[in-house]
Amino acid sequence: MPDIQTSEHESPFPEQSRLEDIVQDLIAQAQQLGADEVEAGVSIDAGLSVTVRLGETETLEYNRDRALGLTVYFDHCKGSASTADFAPESLAATVRAACDIARYTSRDEYAGLADADRIATSIPDLDLYHPWGITAEQAIALAAGCEDAARQVDRRIENSEGGTVSTNTGMRVKANTHGFMAGYRSSYHSLSCAVIGKQGEEMQRDYWSWSARDHADLPPVAEVGRIAGERTIRRLGTQHLSTRRVPVIYAADIASSLFGHFISAVSGSSLYRKASFLLDHLDKQVFPEFIHIHEQPLLPKGLGSAPYDGEGVATRPRDIVTDGILQGYVLNSYAARKLGMETTGNAGGVRNLTIDPGDRNLIELLRTMDTGLLVTELIGFGVNNVTGDYSRGAAGYWVEGGEIQYPVDEITVAGNLKDMFMNIVEVGNDVDLRGNTRTGSVLIEQMMVAGA
Repeated sequence: MPDIQTSEHESPFPEQSRLEDIVQDLIAQAQQLGADEVEAGVSIDAGLSVTVRLGETETLEYNRDRALGLTVYFDHCKGSASTADFAPESLAATVRAACDIARYTSRDEYAGLADADRIATSIPDLDLYHPWGITAEQAIALAAGCEDAARQVDRRIENSEGGTVSTNTGMRVKANTHGFMAGYRSSYHSLSCAVIGKQGEEMQRDYWSWSARDHADLPPVAEVGRIAGERTIRRLGTQHLSTRRVPVIYAADIASSLFGHFISAVSGSSLYRKASFLLDHLDKQVFPEFIHIHEQPLLPKGLGSAPYDGEGVATRPRDIVTDGILQGYVLNSYAARKLGMETTGNAGGVRNLTIDPGDRNLIELLRTMDTGLLVTELIGFGVNNVTGDYSRGAAGYWVEGGEIQYPVDEITVAGNLKDMFMNIVEVGNDVDLRGNTRTGSVLIEQMMVAGA
């Protein structure tokens, strides 16, 4: 990040061995109380967040949080307890509480630790830890620069929700009675800005943000601010649409939500409850043949990367959809047992979900669509995971002749997810890398757009 050079500060965390000693001691205490399976995890996080609004520092927050969680099993009866107090007497009370809870819960034959042969035995270094030695004064200067760049885009930008700079570092250690003991450090840094434009009586708001494991991978603050300002100005002059059925493009930064609904539908809890519109769709066509969806949990510096899942199961790259066909579900150990399957290492969700892009960028997708709607914002949540029925408030741009004509808002886009997935025409190569889902813009053949 070229705006400022800072030295990395001394780690705010204790030695990993100290945290390992804590979780080992907890496990031993639980076993002494009769638990036959135990897992324990501890986390410590530290960070700084600054927001500058209209040139003045609005918020300045330091955080240092710690938590410990313990889960015990007595013949498949489960009990869990947690604490933020690491004093010996508090830790001992946490162990007793978890064991007492387990004695009152019903036996569940599917409950228990992940199978021992699935536990991670080696922990790769995924280059996730890049502390940012930034002072509060430096963070304030960066946040102010970000907001100022947005406000300078156009004199119609009359108000602001502020520019924000955040940095966070964390450390995790996990252990269980299968002999698993591992930990790693990570970091997460972000820039964001949101401003408000006014034209006549109309007011519009938009924003832009960027996140990275390594602060050196963040763009200049002036670039983030400029994009936020430009996005806000482009939304001025909105018009209304009548209800119609048209092609729709989901811009890359919101297209990830479509694949989030897909992952929810193929996740274990939805499947064993029979609450999914993709129930019994394994090895069936759910997307067009050109769609490839896969998980990359071991990407260096990936925002979703992790060497093991929430149960200590080794993570691994795998295909979820190949040639449009559903290859596998998203399962933790409990869901896998309920379904008569094996865990996929997804306790805690998918990691770096990747949708392979096509050859064309957003401008070229607009030309392919010719006439239709470009969606850039979704509002509310109107998705039925059982039926796949989909209806969400939206804003974006009306497109004719492959060119954006004017902004639109107060509309609803509706359809059924099963149809929407099968009617994807193309995925753009404008891949958004700022989150846990990596996808380009998505062109859908037709959807119902409800307007005025």
